[in-house]
Amino acid sequence: MELRPASSPAPREGVPARPDAEPFKLHRRFDRTGRLLGDTAMERLARARVVVFGMGGVGSFATEGLVRSGVGHLTLVDHDDVCVTNTNRQLHATVKGVGKSKAELMAQRCRDIHPDVDVVAHREFYREELAEQLLPEGAYDFVVDAIDNVKAKLHLLNRCVQLGLPVVSSMGAAGRLDPTSIRVEDLSDTHMDPFAKDIRKLLKRKWGVATERHTGITAVYSIEPRRDPQALRYDAGTDGFLCVCPQDNDFHTCDHRTQIDGSAVFVTSAFGMNCAGVVVRRLAAGR
Repeated sequence: MELRPASSPAPREGVPARPDAEPFKLHRRFDRTGRLLGDTAMERLARARVVVFGMGGVGSFATEGLVRSGVGHLTLVDHDDVCVTNTNRQLHATVKGVGKSKAELMAQRCRDIHPDVDVVAHREFYREELAEQLLPEGAYDFVVDAIDNVKAKLHLLNRCVQLGLPVVSSMGAAGRLDPTSIRVEDLSDTHMDPFAKDIRKLLKRKWGVATERHTGITAVYSIEPRRDPQALRYDAGTDGFLCVCPQDNDFHTCDHRTQIDGSAVFVTSAFGMNCAGVVVRRLAAGR
């Protein structure tokens, strides 16, 4: 798939002065958000460029929160097609959506919500070989990391640190039932989350990121102890667990995983909306 080059980002401080551009006018669909944030902040959001990596239970809701808040330029990256097992937690997962591209379905959903949004879908799996294409220097104002593949996640977070890019990263949302246990802090301050601990350790060991002090990576995580998955009756068949998802992703499939965790929409969605909240608050404030 040919990747469309990203446009130049809007300045992060203040409202860009463009004498040749039409004055910003807030659409009534964003009236209630505007009454919280004001016209200047809404203009910042309309001009902002945000990329979301991962369109699963967290990323699809993060995208929803961003487009409904008036973010004007979105890039959505995910290689997978919708699987029937996504139905319990992912916005694009419907009977009609099974087998279709997650990124493209979410892009169309964004257009249905906000027809004037500039949204681009990349059906790609983020990895080192595509890093410069999918995350070019100077292309975005903010990055949302909703990737659940550890190798890809580590590379993406290190690239954001090296480029000085603001990033909010979702830690482990699976295996939890309590959305009130979610916390938002710098990665260096996370606690009681084994996955976040592993990410800190691996970022330092593999990429030399000093995770013992402030990293600039905002982490969304849970202090709730993770629950082990339970076996289901249909796992007891001749072949045991059966992966029923589309098998066109050689990088990250359920066939390749040693364990399939349980998940709940009221937790994964809360993770995603917290990610969106971090981005919107920071961009609206011009930071």
